[in-house]
Amino acid sequence: MSAPLAAAPARRGIILAGGSGSRLFPLTLPFSKQLMPVYDKPMIYYPLSVLMLAGIREILVITTPHDRPLFERLLGDGSSYGIALSYATQDEPRGLADAYRIGADFVGTNPSCLILGDNLFYGAYLTDMLVNVSARTAGATIFGYHVVDPRSYGVVEIDGTGTKALSLEEKPEKPRSNLAIPGLYFYDGNAPAYAREITPSPRGEIEITDLNRRYLAEGTLHVEVLSRGTAWLDTGTHENLIEAADYIRAVQNRQGLKVACLEEIGLFRGWIDRETIAKNAKAYGKSSYGEYLRMIAAEGVR
Repeated sequence: MSAPLAAAPARRGIILAGGSGSRLFPLTLPFSKQLMPVYDKPMIYYPLSVLMLAGIREILVITTPHDRPLFERLLGDGSSYGIALSYATQDEPRGLADAYRIGADFVGTNPSCLILGDNLFYGAYLTDMLVNVSARTAGATIFGYHVVDPRSYGVVEIDGTGTKALSLEEKPEKPRSNLAIPGLYFYDGNAPAYAREITPSPRGEIEITDLNRRYLAEGTLHVEVLSRGTAWLDTGTHENLIEAADYIRAVQNRQGLKVACLEEIGLFRGWIDRETIAKNAKAYGKSSYGEYLRMIAAEGVR
């Protein structure tokens, strides 16, 4: 990690960690897929780490009524990492933009960031990009990621500058570009109000594409294309889950550094100290995560 960066504006974060995870059945019959392991950490650690790297400290986790106690047991109030966590429930999937109806009081009129609980991001320049985007006070920002076949994703078409959206399509048969839209969205303070105005789609959902199209129509939808050195991993299938675990294992074993260590990010941000990390390490016993925390407590951010 590089030296700590300047603090971002007061932006709220939302992790949408609901749904049934039916594509992972029977693994997810007893609990949320966002609690499934991705190598050595629960899946939700990865999107949570992205919000923390963006400088976001106030975060709402939206999950199912059944899974909420499990997330609360795992993450607590967030103070162990130097953040403040709140929880809300979604009794059934009603679309990604429904997060802004559920979290309207939490977000208020603050700028915000929504990330899906099953999306993983990792890359050398990711932190700098996140901080720069988080500092943008007006409009919305989505991301583009080059894929071979974008027909299974939302797709964004961009102009010659590479930063402004021209069109948005949802799982098009003939995509206008190869830029898929990952599950990471930054919005200004208008997002909750705009989400309330969205008419449910034919499948009965409050679509995130409709929210993004509102900003597109206003001319305030920005696009950041993720670089070739950035990995975006979706863990929605058994194959994807294995691929993500293999990727994290390879990176960590090669570097000796952990991806998405929440305590390390908290120290990097100056939100907690080494004493807090040493205390946290005791809870993990002789696990590799506990050993890593003890090293961080002794040596600091590597």
